[in-house]
Amino acid sequence: MERVPEKYLKHITGSKGLFEVRVENASDIYRVFCFFEEGKLIILLNGFQKKSLKTPRNQIKTAERLKEQYCYEKQHKKDD
Repeated sequence: MERVPEKYLKHITGSKGLFEVRVENASDIYRVFCFFEEGKLIILLNGFQKKSLKTPRNQIKTAERLKEQYCYEKQHKKDD
């Protein structure tokens, strides 16, 4: 499998498996957080338009919360 260049997909340092998909459209830059489930499925979480060099911490926290919620709901669905 070929690797995606870091310019387009980057691991979020200090996170538990969160990645940032980078999309550019003209002069606008967008980010979408995601994670890999079971190595093949990519789960997209929250996205935002990046306006500064540093990724806002609140956006990372939102992505972490959404990932936890997804994993919790998936686990409890299996238990039903």
